[in-house]
Amino acid sequence: MRTSLEELRDRYARVKDEVGPDVTVVVATKYVTVDELGLLADAGVEVVGENRAQDLQAKHDRWGPRFRWHFIGHLQSRKATVVNALCELCHSLDSESAARRLTIPALVEVNLSGEETKSGVAPGDLPAFLRLYPDVRGLMTMPPFAADPETSRPYFRRLRELAREHGLRELSMGTSQDYKVAVEEGATYVRVGSTIFGDRRPE
Repeated sequence: MRTSLEELRDRYARVKDEVGPDVTVVVATKYVTVDELGLLADAGVEVVGENRAQDLQAKHDRWGPRFRWHFIGHLQSRKATVVNALCELCHSLDSESAARRLTIPALVEVNLSGEETKSGVAPGDLPAFLRLYPDVRGLMTMPPFAADPETSRPYFRRLRELAREHGLRELSMGTSQDYKVAVEEGATYVRVGSTIFGDRRPE
């Protein structure tokens, strides 16, 4: 990892301070290797979020007790068994087939932008979908990417309104680009990666 332990510790502490004690910082580890996870543990990171079940398994095998594990990627029903065994929360439930196999608390992913490339339940389908799964704790969304964080605000506000309408408390919204706006709109989980360890995406 190109970032030093001291830098990781300082950045993580800064994000924790910015979001406050009522918001859980989920450090997204999609682009962090198994070996590099040790630095995150040493930096004090408590909750990590993984996108892919196969990577989740490999990372948990090595570092299981050092973190609380969340699943934040698209959940395929055939991967639900792994997520059930290793994670305390799934942020991305959005299909009936996955709902039949998932056994842990979940957030339902809502597609508020209407983008076909994004996963998630359509807002109009949310009431029926919520009846499928008994342990829904809240909602999650991913707004369209934009350079200006303020562009995300209407999506976060709408998610908060939907959660309130359905009596749900937890809101997973906001990534490195817009987590401060998400917190202002009521996020209880933010999913950050590059803010902690820099942009790790492949060229």
